[in-house]
This record gives sequence, structure tokens and C-alpha cells, in this order.
Amino acid sequence: MPVSVVTDSAAALPRAMPRNRSIEVVPMWLTIDGTSIREGEMALDELLTHSDVKTSGPSPGEFEATIARCLDFGDDGVVVLTIASAMSSTHEAAVLGAQAAGGPVRVVDTKTAAGAQALVVLAAADASARGESLDAVVGTALAAIPQMRLAATVPTLEHLVRGGRVPNIAGWAGRRLGIAPLFEFRDGRAHPLRPALGMTAAYDRILARWRRGRVPDARLHVAALHADAPVEAENLLDRVRAEAEPATAFVAEFGSVMVAHTGPGLVGLAWRWEPLGES
Repeated sequence: MPVSVVTDSAAALPRAMPRNRSIEVVPMWLTIDGTSIREGEMALDELLTHSDVKTSGPSPGEFEATIARCLDFGDDGVVVLTIASAMSSTHEAAVLGAQAAGGPVRVVDTKTAAGAQALVVLAAADASARGESLDAVVGTALAAIPQMRLAATVPTLEHLVRGGRVPNIAGWAGRRLGIAPLFEFRDGRAHPLRPALGMTAAYDRILARWRRGRVPDARLHVAALHADAPVEAENLLDRVRAEAEPATAFVAEFGSVMVAHTGPGLVGLAWRWEPLGES
């Protein structure tokens, strides 16, 4: 049996993709007005009507159960690819779950989230589908991680201010000046970029960042991300396709756990230039 690939729902993989690629997804959790539900059990528009929303990662026991189920199907091993350990306790839970499950299991911190995490997961899944060993699948993921880029914009800082992720004065300035904040996710954290004057300019900036990072003689893997803004994400991906022919391209919706922190309207682009000969 091929190496099994496991990730958490922060990867924001489109719904059908894990099933088609034999990827196991362990869901994150939300606590809404005191009631805990798994990510995906409540529609995003309903979630946004609630103000008392807390989030948490899967438990070690949930990872243990998923890993054990994978090991029951074969002994080629399991690789678990998690959201950045700097952003969530999920990685630690996966390590504990892997230790409890035993067997040939490797846990990898992708150092990113959302579409960039999804692209790492897909790279590992493709290596598994080619029949590569556990070490080779892990090596493919580790090679992909430093190649990942993710830039995004949000129409307002309100949710980030509410969650304490940016100071209130920044939210006030954004409202007054019509500024669209821009962020780059790298090294496991969100780093602010120079803001844009409006969302249209923000999308242009994201594309300009993608163009500047272009690598000659490399395959492009790209995901357009959104939080309740599918049209804008599709348009962003169309603009990429007008300039390049991606080997991988899809639109993915941010999971509700991420949207609980960023709010609706987030649009971003995750990409990776894979040098030819690496796959």
C-alpha cells in the first residue's frame, strides 16, 4: 500500500480533493456560544452571525485514531502534515497522536496554513501515488515547504483587532483611510506588508508579488484562497492563468477556523515554483 498522507482541516483543501487523492483530513474545532462543533459542520454565513467563537486544533486522540486506521490498511507508513506549529497546538497534538499510534509515522510542520499547506500536502500525496517510500514522501514535503509563498488581503481589520492580532489604532486607521491590509505568511507567521489603497490595488499587489518570485524552468502550483469571496478568488486565478500554465491550480475556501480570526472577504494567493526534475 502507498504511504498514507494525513493533514488537518486548516489546509483548506477543496472538498473533493482529499477523497480523490486518498488524503485523510482531521478536522479542527470551533466552540460557538459554548457548544463545540467540528470545522465544516456549520455554514460560514451562519458562523459569522455569532460573536462568541473560539477555535482549537484536533486532539492527540483524534490524530491517533486516524493514523491507526491508516496503518491498518498497510505498513508503508504515514506522514502527517500540520498547520504551522507557531500558529496552533495542532502540530504538538499530531506528534503525541503519532507516538501513541506507533508504527512508521512521521509528523511534519509545514510552517504555513491554508492553500500553501494544501500545496505541501498535494506534493506529498503525489509522491505517495508514485509509490515512493516514507522517507522520500517526507523529503518531497520538506523540499516543497521553503518554496511556498502565500499573500492575502482582507477588506477590514475588525476581526483581527477583536482577536488581539493587530492593535485597535490600526483598525481605526484602516477604516478612516480606506486601506486594504496585506499580509504574507512565512516562517509560520503572518507578516504585514505595505497596505494598498483599496481591494483592487491589493489584488494587483498580490499578483506583482507572484510575478517577482517567478522561477525560470519551473512548474507552477497555485491556489487562490477566499473567505466568502469566491468570485474575487476565481478572478485572481484567471489572471495567473493568463500569464502562466500551472501544473496545479484550484480555488479553495478558507476554513471556518481561519475565518473566525480574519473575518469574511479575505482573498489570497498561495503558490510554489517547483524546479524541473524535483518530482
